[in-house]
Amino acid sequence: MSFAVIQMVSQSDVLANLAQARRLLEQAAAGGAQLAVLPENFAAMGRRDVAELGRAEALGEGPILPWLKLAARDLNLWIVAGTLPLPPLGQPDAKSNACSLLIDAQGQIVARYDKLHLFDVDVADARGRYRESDDYAYGNQVVVADTPVGRLGLTVCYDLRFPELYSELRAAGAELITAPSAFTAVTGAAHWDVLIRARAIETQCYLLAAAQGGVHPGPRETYGHGAIIDPWGRVLAQQDQGEAVLLAERDSNEQASIRARMPVAGHRRFFSQGAQRPASER
Repeated sequence: MSFAVIQMVSQSDVLANLAQARRLLEQAAAGGAQLAVLPENFAAMGRRDVAELGRAEALGEGPILPWLKLAARDLNLWIVAGTLPLPPLGQPDAKSNACSLLIDAQGQIVARYDKLHLFDVDVADARGRYRESDDYAYGNQVVVADTPVGRLGLTVCYDLRFPELYSELRAAGAELITAPSAFTAVTGAAHWDVLIRARAIETQCYLLAAAQGGVHPGPRETYGHGAIIDPWGRVLAQQDQGEAVLLAERDSNEQASIRARMPVAGHRRFFSQGAQRPASER
């Protein structure tokens, strides 16, 4: 049960990014991975035409979805497609979600997760202000799906700061959790490592943290340090900056042993009511 986490330094040119991603996916497949996770915004970084990109994909006129399906079939590989802008199904003119898709090895979309928590913050970097909600709509569902490497929960980047989501994924049977990300260099240096390890430890899941790691248009610098964390919180693989393919295997027997020896799921005393819509949408 092998899987891969891919780190990129995506730019604004969609086709160039897809060519880079294809090369990295080929490396993952050659390394024996059955599932590979691409980072957030893998197909484009620094673009201001998010609405147009999403509408084109929804209408079947964009390059990203056909490319994903073909890559999965060609490589016999399940792919978690980081994020791409995509409106709700059947609503091509609606505001896009930051959408993470799970594609199976036949090129079929198995699951769709729309990012629940949008990054509307001020950061002490060259850009200074981030407002994802200007371009994206909030998601409202927790998503878990079966894959060849185990039951997979889907999250994205800023979600890492909200542990209640991860508790919901564990309760839904997650054994692995993806976190495709594009953390800023400032917030990443402060919090990335502790967040990804904490989410793995508290859920006793493998955490597959694909990242962007370098300088992008905008201007924007991302932290990188894409990583695979095991259910005990150990770092199995990590890359500081630049592109990379990180490989690891799931040891289901060890994971079961960890959960049996420390049965935190059965000790929980507080329970959330599931993912809630933002107040602005209620």
